[in-house]
Order: sequence, then structure tokens, then C-alpha cells
Amino acid sequence: MELRHLRYFIAVAEELHFARAAERLGIAAPTLTVQIQELEQALGARLLLRSKRSVALTPAGEAFLGEARLAVTQFERARSVGQRAGRGEIGRIEVGYVGSAAYSGALQAQVQRFRAARPEVEIVATEHPMEVLPAMLEEGRIDVGFVRLPMRLPAPLASHALVHDVFCVALPSRHALVAVAGPLAARSLAGERFIVPEQPLGTYEVGRRGRFTPRIGAVPGSLVAVLTQVSVGAGVAIVPSVLKDVIDMPGVRFRPLAGKPVASGVAVVFRRQERSAAVAAFIQQVRATAALSVVYPQRG
Repeated sequence: MELRHLRYFIAVAEELHFARAAERLGIAAPTLTVQIQELEQALGARLLLRSKRSVALTPAGEAFLGEARLAVTQFERARSVGQRAGRGEIGRIEVGYVGSAAYSGALQAQVQRFRAARPEVEIVATEHPMEVLPAMLEEGRIDVGFVRLPMRLPAPLASHALVHDVFCVALPSRHALVAVAGPLAARSLAGERFIVPEQPLGTYEVGRRGRFTPRIGAVPGSLVAVLTQVSVGAGVAIVPSVLKDVIDMPGVRFRPLAGKPVASGVAVVFRRQERSAAVAAFIQQVRATAALSVVYPQRG
């Protein structure tokens, strides 16, 4: 018994006329008769009573009709799901991100845009420490990662930049350097205790430019935790300048750095060989997005 047998039987049961059912199905009436006979033989039951003038369902035929309709409906549903999954219209995407990806707006922009285009794809976004995201990608625990550049990636992974940003200085509001007009020279930060975010590049680049080794006070993890340490006077921090416009924390003041900007940015990291159609569609959207440049200061 095959799916076509069910379709043929349903047509005859609904038309109660072999010629009309055959025309509806686009096959010859004798062929339809043979198919119904094959179905009855497979079931070992008479489904239709046929005379020269009429066709009627037997009790077995009436019982079988409901199940046949359910089976065909389920098959169509399964086929539709498979086709839509193959096109990336349904599925699930696990997104890992660092806080600065959310503060920059890059995470929200990509997720909201994708959800608008493919509302039946479930997207779950979870914050993780930046250093674990590449391994999580390789192990399949997440599907894409939003990270703070620069970052060294294993060969199976690739990235696409979404935001070009620069580092700035976060100071306790009562720090003497808050009163200094204009950008701060790297050497003016020598001797300070540094609260280091997940992306330490800015901190060590400031030390290199100022010809000193940064004195590390704490590495608390998230940017909110970093700024909290700054706000209570535990030290200064070199952080992405995008924070200036998205975090208004009491006790913290932001200042630009003098000299050539210390570049950073937000990027999406993904597997070069992606098997999930939904994830591949998300990656395609990301790669088609031009990077946004954030210039400090953004406002007065």
C-alpha cells in the first residue's frame, strides 16, 4: 500500500463515481479501478460497493476514509516542514554573544531583521564569556557568536565585522583626569590601576603607547562589571567607545584617547561549513551587512 492508493481511494469516496474520480486525478478509469482493487487486497477488506449505477462505501470503507485523510494530511505536513526546513524557513539558531555586541546594537539589529524575514525560526541568544565562544561554535553548542574584535579564530571558523569602533577611557567621576580638556595621552595613565574587560587589547595598547606596563587591578568579566569597578574608584578602564552613549552609570566619565585611534569592533563568528539551512541563511544575512563605523565622541 502506497500513498497514491490513499489519494485514489479518497477521490472515489468523495465522488462516489469512478469516472469523475479518475478525471479529477488525471488518470484513466480502468487504472483507478485496478488501484482500488490493489488497496482492498492489501487491506484484506472490501472498501467500496460498486454496481452499474452507483458506488457506495462499506462500513470498512467509511472507517478507513477518516484514517486515509489523516495520513495524507500528515504526509503533506511532513513534506512541507521538510521543504521549509531545507529553505531555512523553520528551525532553531543558538546565538552566543558578549555584552558589547548588545551595547553596539549589532546583535539586536541582526536578530530582529532575521525574525522579521523568517518568523518561524526560533532564535535563542545567550551571553557567554568571549574566550569560550570559538570552542562552543566548533563543538556545536552555539551556531553563531557575536564577539569583540580582534580575536584569533581556529581554521574552521570565519568572521564578518558589523561595527568598527575605537577604545576610550572610563574614569571615576572624581578622578583628576576628568578635568583635563581634550583627549588623554596614553602616558597620562601610567601608574593607574586598570580594570580590564574581556577584550584586553585596548589596555595593553595604551600601555605600549605610554611605554609602561599596565598595573592590573581586576578582570571582572562583563562591561557592566568593569564600569561598576570604575564607578567605585577601583581603577580606570579602556573600553569600547560605544558605551558612552548606551550606559549612563553614576560615578563614571568617558574620555577619548589621544593619537591614532585604537581600533576594535563587533563581529559575527560562524562555521565555514554550515549544514543547517536556517543558520546558513542567518550567516548570509550577516555577510550582506556593511559594517557601521562608530566615531568618538558621538555627541557632546
